[in-house]
Amino acid sequence: MANTTGKKFGGREKGTPNKDVSEIRDAFQKLIEGNIDQLEKDLSEMSGKDRINAIINLASYVIPKLKATEIVLGESRTINIQPIEWVD
Repeated sequence: MANTTGKKFGGREKGTPNKDVSEIRDAFQKLIEGNIDQLEKDLSEMSGKDRINAIINLASYVIPKLKATEIVLGESRTINIQPIEWVD
């Protein structure tokens, strides 16, 4: 029978971090820290365009991605702000 009460039964409580995700992040961080010299060497051997693309791709694991934002200034004035998308 389906739960139609709106109450949550079982599973993590709201706000509890996912243990698996934090373990994977910790392992990934250790991997990066243990290979930082090799990463720097590999980046220095890449062409400028490839190096920038690699840095942007790696940054997505550190810097949160931006979402589009809508600002309502008044009854008839709305501004839509879109994040910058990098194009090859």
